[in-house]
Amino acid sequence: MSKARELAELGGAYNDAALSNRNIIINGAMQVAQRGTSFASVGNVYTLDRFQMYKQNTGAAFTITQSSVTDLEGFANALKVDCTTADTSLASNEQGYVSYFAEGQDCQRLKKGHGSDAVPTTLSFYVKTNKTGLYTVTVLDRDNTRKVNGSYTVANTNWNRYSITFPADASGKLDDDNNKSLEIFFNLYAGADTNTGTLYTAWQAAADAGSTTGQVNFADSTSNDWEITGVQLEVGSEATPFEHRSFGEELARCQRYYYLLQEAGLATGGNETGITCCSYGANAFFGTVYFPVTMRATPTMSAGGSWATRNNNNEELPSGFGGLQRASPRSVLISGTATSVSAGDAFWLEPFSGTNPNTAFMNFSSEL
Repeated sequence: MSKARELAELGGAYNDAALSNRNIIINGAMQVAQRGTSFASVGNVYTLDRFQMYKQNTGAAFTITQSSVTDLEGFANALKVDCTTADTSLASNEQGYVSYFAEGQDCQRLKKGHGSDAVPTTLSFYVKTNKTGLYTVTVLDRDNTRKVNGSYTVANTNWNRYSITFPADASGKLDDDNNKSLEIFFNLYAGADTNTGTLYTAWQAAADAGSTTGQVNFADSTSNDWEITGVQLEVGSEATPFEHRSFGEELARCQRYYYLLQEAGLATGGNETGITCCSYGANAFFGTVYFPVTMRATPTMSAGGSWATRNNNNEELPSGFGGLQRASPRSVLISGTATSVSAGDAFWLEPFSGTNPNTAFMNFSSEL
């Protein structure tokens, strides 16, 4: 496909304004970190919003941080992987990578599985690492169990932009729904189960062999650091300039998958916001949490820290709290018990002002 045709399909001249809404990746500039900015000894959990660290059958350990970027124009944050426990001899079934999941309905523009109408896809990103060598990237079609791979070679310890164009796939339509369809693996190390044979760079039925061939062992030293930012996945065979979105826009997109309700930074005895509740019987209450954006699916909830009911200026730690009575992608109804409330009472459920009110939190997850 010619560059002119690609640009025409993308909707206009080659500039940021005309090429808006082309990046499938959410939080590619690593701006949003609702769960925190540092994660020690992580594995198989989300860290910075929308990005997950996965490791399998390994003694290696890593710390993930939202690092500050000062030497890459246009970017302020990155996801940094720091090896804290080394693994110098990988078993065949070991593997570790940073991954990203995308909904099927967000990937329909790829026209995957539509025969000759299918289009190539380009993944671009900035990486900085002191572990030079060849790194591999995998794209997995979970709907049809198909896979394609690519690679990039790090030759120095500077920030560099890399791009990998994956070919069109005439087979395997992606489901048009809100479930996980595509997964991207930024591989960091891999044993012989996947790091063998020839790296296959054409779409085919998913197999282990040939998925990470040539991949360096990033886990071989506690001196190793790897940072990534500016992640972009778009239609076409060329990488266009990274699509910068405002923090507010990226936060709203991230809150579709994860919403943290927490009054960070409150001082003891400060004025806290809370959740309006009412009592439907002796000592029992309900309260509704409305989400700032509609979540991907009905979420699960967890809560921690000290929450209190405030009724007639009396503050009480509930004797029970945290159950979900009703839930939808737009709101949830929580329940609890407190001895100070009577049927018909209206009151606040708020961070406890006595000690460390900023530790009180509720989170709601509808992650892929």
